[in-house]
Amino acid sequence: MQVISSPVRENWEALLKRPIFETQFLRSTVSNILNRVKTGKDQALFEFNEKFDGAAINDLAVTQTEINKAVNHVNEELKAAVKQAAANIRAFHEAQRRDPLKVETMPGVTCWRKSIPIEKVGIYIPGGTAPLFSTVLMLAVPANLAGSKEIILCTPPEKDGTVNPVILYTANLVGVTKIFKVGGAQAIAAMAYGTESIPKTYKIFGPGNQYVTEAKQQVALEGIAIDMPAGPSEVAIIADNGSDASFIAADLLSQAEHGVDSQVVLFCTSEEKIVQVNREVKKQVASLPRREMAEQSLRSSKAFIVEGIDTAIEMCNAYAPEHLIICTRDAESVASKIINAGSVFIGEFTPESAGDYASGTNHTLPTNGAAKAYSGVSLDSFTKQITYQAITEAGLRKLGPVVEKMADAELLVAHKNAVSIRLDKIGR
Repeated sequence: MQVISSPVRENWEALLKRPIFETQFLRSTVSNILNRVKTGKDQALFEFNEKFDGAAINDLAVTQTEINKAVNHVNEELKAAVKQAAANIRAFHEAQRRDPLKVETMPGVTCWRKSIPIEKVGIYIPGGTAPLFSTVLMLAVPANLAGSKEIILCTPPEKDGTVNPVILYTANLVGVTKIFKVGGAQAIAAMAYGTESIPKTYKIFGPGNQYVTEAKQQVALEGIAIDMPAGPSEVAIIADNGSDASFIAADLLSQAEHGVDSQVVLFCTSEEKIVQVNREVKKQVASLPRREMAEQSLRSSKAFIVEGIDTAIEMCNAYAPEHLIICTRDAESVASKIINAGSVFIGEFTPESAGDYASGTNHTLPTNGAAKAYSGVSLDSFTKQITYQAITEAGLRKLGPVVEKMADAELLVAHKNAVSIRLDKIGR
């Protein structure tokens, strides 16, 4: 990790930039993929599967036979862990249900709002170097709770045309409707436009690399709803001289191993602690199966030595991390001052990986600074809020003149007439 001491405020924006691909190349590449799927449909997906994943397959849909085989393949201990995680996630999201909100704004004028499930949702599950079956839980559990009728899942196939068995087991456990073997930007295109095999969905969810994120953003410009910009994973840690260097190193590496484009950032009040953390990172990374990937990620990651916790908090809010771990004295007080983060992990015994898997909160979170304006996935993400109003004759007599005056002032005569004709009919 690059160590930066006492960063000057004017340089914060530049220092906190995430690693990115060359923008124009990324946009044009993804645009070409989207257009090919839009016109070529299934055939384009078959070609992309072979090109990007080395999988020559004749059927995109996962069969029930494949699902049954996967269920039998997963060991019972892992099944039990997945079930416990699902129960925790379900409990947390179930508690987010809202009763319809009904208000009489004035006598005879009643307004209310209620949640309606999004009927068809698409969820993208990264595969390849890390088959994220935990993301199936994070997306399908709240989709089911919300009442979505169709839950379409796309995930990259292995070279032999199979899908990771734990992904299939988990999808089957939590009620995914249909599963398809396709990954990357092409999977986003399939769920956005529909193909002969894959249904068009109303909203697309799920994290992914920069190609997946760019694809989601491009289809969003065409009116297709997405959850949020959720790209390469990232974590920030705020620490002081009393924190445990081995814990911090482990947390940094837990994100660095996601991919070469992941980023980890440390804000620390102690230069000595950063030296200890770097020593621990070198020690722990040596035994990781994904060592090369983690080390490449660390090369674009930074550790900032700051003069005090308040500066660390301010800098972290400017960064707006996807995940934030607070390893300081009085961690809850520090957490209360955080205004920009996807999810916050308070105290040294709250590792970010707990939220990734099983504590109950959702791990599909805004990245790349989007936490300044976006929330993570929740039960609300799978619903839309419809408002209603009902006005009695007496209510219209009171409200009507207000509407007439406002419509008249905006020179919208037909708007005024819609009220005036009624008032004339019932008598003012």
